Amino acid sequence: MDGGFVDCHCHITAYEFAEDLEDVIKRTREAGVKTLISVTEEPSEFERVIQLFKSYPDLVAPCFGIHPIQGCGSHDQRSVKIQDLEPALPLFQKYRDDIVAVGEIGLDFTPWYAPTSQEREEQLTVFTKQLQISKDLDLPVNIHSRSAAKVTIATLKEQGITCALLHNFAGKPSVAMEGVQAGYFFSFPPAVCRNDQKAKLIKQIPLEHICLETDSPALGPEKHVRNEPKNISLVCEYIAHVKGITPQMVIHATTDNALRLFPKIKRLE
Repeated sequence: MDGGFVDCHCHITAYEFAEDLEDVIKRTREAGVKTLISVTEEPSEFERVIQLFKSYPDLVAPCFGIHPIQGCGSHDQRSVKIQDLEPALPLFQKYRDDIVAVGEIGLDFTPWYAPTSQEREEQLTVFTKQLQISKDLDLPVNIHSRSAAKVTIATLKEQGITCALLHNFAGKPSVAMEGVQAGYFFSFPPAVCRNDQKAKLIKQIPLEHICLETDSPALGPEKHVRNEPKNISLVCEYIAHVKGITPQMVIHATTDNALRLFPKIKRLE
């Protein structure tokens, strides 16, 4: 897999890709992307990501997870409830050999999604239950945290999680360093190229703890334009620029990191 990109967090099951997925996959391969770690947010996506893994077994690495915000992509977004997790439980077991991580899971304490302590507590319950599943299945976790960086990292540590990717991390550098000390990894999408807000964070996190992601179809280089996995080279170049090293060094290190964090993707080679 040396020399190729690993997109450590994307949503290849998203409806935005339904019309032209074949073309998106073709462009992905042409851009030198070797693996798409495809996260899910709701149980309705689980079978779809398995289908895509079976269609593209050398490319798609499936993950199962219940996101802290349900109804993403619709106008009915709301904080997750414990009932949202229940239909997922048998599927984690059924496909335990196929999935490479548990994700996208985490905490989102954005005030308009989780205005009450009851909603935040319920998110925490759903999160910790899925962390337990990851331990039972011996899988890493692919993490979302928004307005909840400190409590997310504290929860991971309390639950004894050793293999975690914090995607598009937006917490303070000091909080990120707590994650680095715990052995966690951080990934950044092409949207970081649009402003230098994350430059300080990228500079501070050691390269040995950085992975690449696109979060496609979101967080692309242009606002309101569908993002694709092929754009991963842009974030690679940006990280190289911020750290003052070559893009080749970034590819090598981040692919190495991805293989350590998600050991099951080695089977895709």
